[in-house]
Amino acid sequence: MSQPPFQPPPPPAQPPQPPQQQAQNPYNPYAQPAPPQQQQQQQPGFGPPPAPGQPPQQPASAPVPGQTPMYPGQAPVPGQAPGQAPGQPMYPMQPAPPFQAPPFGQQLNTQGGGGQPVGAVFLGFFASVVVSLLYSVLNMVTYKDQSETAAHILYVAHALLNGVAVGVLVGLVGRRSPGAWFCAAVIAPLGAFFGYTNSIPLIIGDSQGTPAIGDMMEEVPFLPAKTWWGTQYDTRLISLLGLLVAALAGWALAYAVGKKRSQA
Repeated sequence: MSQPPFQPPPPPAQPPQPPQQQAQNPYNPYAQPAPPQQQQQQQPGFGPPPAPGQPPQQPASAPVPGQTPMYPGQAPVPGQAPGQAPGQPMYPMQPAPPFQAPPFGQQLNTQGGGGQPVGAVFLGFFASVVVSLLYSVLNMVTYKDQSETAAHILYVAHALLNGVAVGVLVGLVGRRSPGAWFCAAVIAPLGAFFGYTNSIPLIIGDSQGTPAIGDMMEEVPFLPAKTWWGTQYDTRLISLLGLLVAALAGWALAYAVGKKRSQA
C-alpha cells in the first residue's frame, strides 16, 4: 500500500491589513466622481461661450459693398477687422454761440463806476497849485495899483476860478465818486488860501528886498495868514466868503460833471 506524497504544511494566516487611503483632495473631501467634461469651444467674437445644447455663434462677416451694414445708422469704418463692433461715429464740431453783450442798463452802471478817484484828486491838486501860483504872481505885480475893493474882488474871483478848475477836472476823472467830490471841496479852498498867503512874501521881497523875507520868517512867521484874515470885520467876511465860494464851486462842478460824464 503506497503513501501519499509529502505536502508541506500551509503557511500561517496573516492578520488582515487596513485598506490604503488615497490622498484627500481639499476641494473634493468626499471623493465624489467628477462630472463628464463637455467640450466648449470659444468662438471668435464677443459674448460668453455658448451654453450646452446650443449651436456655437458664428463670427460676423465683413460687410459686402452695396449691402446694408449690420448696425443701422452706422457705416463700416475703413481698416476695421471683420467681426469687430464699429466705433463711435465722428460728429462735426458745433460752432460756439456768438458773444452777447450785457443789457444797456448794465453798461451804464459799469461805466458810471469806472472813475479813478485817486487820479482825480492828484489832478485837482495840481490844477489848484497852478491857479494859486498864477494868482500870487498877479497879486504881486498889481498890488501897487489895487484899491481895497479891487483886491477883494480879485481874491474872490481867484477863489471861484480855483474851485472851477478843481471841480471840472475831478468830475472828469473821478466821475461818480463821492470821495473825489469831497476832496474837490477841500482842495479848492486850500488853493484860495495859499494863493493869497504866498503872495505876501513876494510883495515884501519886491518892496523891501529879498533879505526882508528871511527876517519876516524869523520874526513874524504867521504874517501872511494874519494879513489874509485882516483886522476888520468886513475883511474877515471877504476872506471866509472866498473859501466858501471855492468849496461850493469845487463840489458842485465835480458832482455835475461826474454825473454827466458817467451817463455819456
